[in-house]
Amino acid sequence: MTTRILPAVGDMDAARTLTGLAAQLPDAEPAPPVPDSTVLLDTLARLAAESLDELPEVVLVHERIAPVPALDLIRDLVLRFPAVGVVLVTADTSPALLTAAMDSGARGIVTFPLAYDALAERVQAASAWSAGMRRHLGSTAVELYGGGPGAAVPGGGQVVAVTGAKGGVGTTLTAVQLALAAQASGRSTALLDLDLQSGDVASYLDVQFRRSVADLASISDISPRVVQDAVYAHESGVGLLLAPADGERGEEITDRVARQTVNALRGRYDVVVVDCGTYVTTATATAIEMADQAVLLVTPDVVAVRSAKRMVRLWDRLQIRKAEETVTVVNRAARGTEIQPSLVARVTGTREARSVVPDAPKELQAPVDAGRLQDLDSKSTVKQALWGLAGELGLVEPESAGHARKGSRGTRRLGKSDRGAVTVEFAGMFPLVLTVVGILWQCALYGYTYSLAGNAADEAARAATAAYAVSGDAQGACEAAGKEHLPGAWQDAVISCVPAGDVVEATVKVDVPLFFPGVETGWSVDAKAGAASEGEDSP
Repeated sequence: MTTRILPAVGDMDAARTLTGLAAQLPDAEPAPPVPDSTVLLDTLARLAAESLDELPEVVLVHERIAPVPALDLIRDLVLRFPAVGVVLVTADTSPALLTAAMDSGARGIVTFPLAYDALAERVQAASAWSAGMRRHLGSTAVELYGGGPGAAVPGGGQVVAVTGAKGGVGTTLTAVQLALAAQASGRSTALLDLDLQSGDVASYLDVQFRRSVADLASISDISPRVVQDAVYAHESGVGLLLAPADGERGEEITDRVARQTVNALRGRYDVVVVDCGTYVTTATATAIEMADQAVLLVTPDVVAVRSAKRMVRLWDRLQIRKAEETVTVVNRAARGTEIQPSLVARVTGTREARSVVPDAPKELQAPVDAGRLQDLDSKSTVKQALWGLAGELGLVEPESAGHARKGSRGTRRLGKSDRGAVTVEFAGMFPLVLTVVGILWQCALYGYTYSLAGNAADEAARAATAAYAVSGDAQGACEAAGKEHLPGAWQDAVISCVPAGDVVEATVKVDVPLFFPGVETGWSVDAKAGAASEGEDSP
């Protein structure tokens, strides 16, 4: 059996040495080394999305890997990819490091200077463990690894990071509703508030609890049991790990604390929703990097879209999240707004969420003021949109997801056209619209009648001139010619022709109909035309 080995080494010399020695192992197939933890996680995630069998059996993690520390990276790998055997490569041979590596989930340690026998022994042991784990996973491998975007992370819960392009775009509201939706679907859910200076999760959910994530800062190894002591069990069933009441304590939350906390929650809950606020700190950057889904809230205005673009570019520069791996959600969408979700996606380079949250402040005012966002009416269009988003992100069980997607589709249509609002507005404006249309139609009839009268006067004048030239019945010819060029509904016109010097002048008086030809209004138009007299007998 071939053992596929993926080295993760930032040091070029160490990478060449490690890869060259690994290539000498029997039945070993070393892949080109990856230079940092970000590339390693991206590579494994891509392979896992294809198939369990595409993952390497062994990953060799060098002690100087960056930006994530080696032990934290190993812990993350073990939780996300349990069928991969991880071996730490280090120059430290102390018992303390050995204990820490084993606690992190490493299957062994290889020390510098590298020895063939030691590397072969550790790789063989890790490979055997990986093969046994894959046989144990069996039919669940497809469910664990093949779920696509939004699928649960193998060996742990799904993490969704929610952040805002700027302040006031509804970040906390969205995070709370996503957590409530996941919990309501039957999945155990935790909500972590990493908006460390101004977190409002407690205020939105009517919670008074003294413990917070800051209480974990002094603990060197944050385990699920330790975290559970700081979690508040909300009445909805959601586990809340709150931001510190004193904003200055937010500085105590380092990337290490954030990473271990998220991993601990992920190991205990099916879904972990992280409210990252609107500012990038080391803690929120770590959460966004670790998240399986990153949701970026935007309002349909130029300032918010520009802020979203800056945020996405910042994440890319920090190598914590690619634009195409981010989902943008438009909040407070209103009918007729120029900035649509597709435009936001094009500007930022992100993926567009199908769910659009409508602008309905009246629905939110009472529950927000009362601090009881869990009591938001199920008929609320905002709640339907956000729970639809939860289904779109894969945070709810399949049955609930189907219901949520229906709500999402209906809300999306509502977000685009606000059908209910349009119906109400149109009903109120219908009399005015009808009046305007009637006036325009009447003006059109007036103009058409005037045109008919003018044409009839021209024809009547010419006919009367010809009749005078042969001493005929000029008035009869005048009336006959005029009426011949008038439609049936205008035959009541009064037509007369009289000589006026060297010309014959025809006058046509026609009644203007009311909306429909034949309905009299009492209004009339007069049209006059003249034609030069002809012959000796002309007047």
